[in-house]
Amino acid sequence: MVTRRKFINTGVLGVAAIAATSTLFRCSKKVSAQNNSIIGDFAITENTKHSGTIDRLYALNGGFAVAPDQSVYSPGKAKKGEQIILSCNAYLIRRAGEWIMWDTGIEDEVAKVPGGRIIAHDIRGIVVRTISSQLADIGIAPADVRTVILSHAHFDHVGNAALFRHATWYIQRREHKAMFSPDYEQYGYSPSLYEDLKQAKVKLMDGDRDIFGDGSVKVISTPGHTPGHCSLLLCLAKTGLVLLSGDVAHFRFNMEHRCVPTMNSNPEESRRSMERVDAIIRNEGAQIWFNHDIVQTATFPHAPAHFN
Repeated sequence: MVTRRKFINTGVLGVAAIAATSTLFRCSKKVSAQNNSIIGDFAITENTKHSGTIDRLYALNGGFAVAPDQSVYSPGKAKKGEQIILSCNAYLIRRAGEWIMWDTGIEDEVAKVPGGRIIAHDIRGIVVRTISSQLADIGIAPADVRTVILSHAHFDHVGNAALFRHATWYIQRREHKAMFSPDYEQYGYSPSLYEDLKQAKVKLMDGDRDIFGDGSVKVISTPGHTPGHCSLLLCLAKTGLVLLSGDVAHFRFNMEHRCVPTMNSNPEESRRSMERVDAIIRNEGAQIWFNHDIVQTATFPHAPAHFN
């Protein structure tokens, strides 16, 4: 287990530090967010102002990933051969009477296997609370979710695609192409997990996309971890701007030190994407939630609790 003083988690995300003063990304009220050490430039057009907000954001426990070698994630910065445990999150969004998922976590079926199972990259997936049961705790079923936005197609993000085969899926075109290409193995994909997407309604994206046209749910293109990886910027009335990073950086240390995991599809794109995300956080005062930062994940409540 990696301690908090070691490489992966050098700080816990707070919920208040600096006022968000941007005129471009603006929710219905000014909010506070932690000031991170950020560099880079970010440009966005006027029509992406945040005039809308989502109603609620639920963090769901998408399982845990146990990897045998932490140096794979932070090459040159971490000791080889030591195990690392990563949190995996999925998110449920309530907006204008609709339910939306961001990623789907590790497959619920893994919960039936004591100790989990090795799925890809020699990584063991463990499920302690199924996505289905967490949705039930909120009072809904998978069938109530009408939209799924996918960060990328690794097993801990697309694992429960079958639960949402009825939904409309938003996937980057480059990611979709790689998912169904003959070379899927080189990207660490497991096609059996998303076989149902061949029959699902899929809307392909080419870069950034303002899903509802009001800035409340905005996809940010962040390729590099996989060919069509993306992140999600949400605007909440009380919590403010929250950037769900996906795997643009697995944890805070990697973001701060620009560490590119060895399994990433394109190191240069990975660094550019980290720069871009950092610029959004700096310029817009948004919070960033790292999907696999187990220390940060422990600092915010999970479903059925929610953020407004």
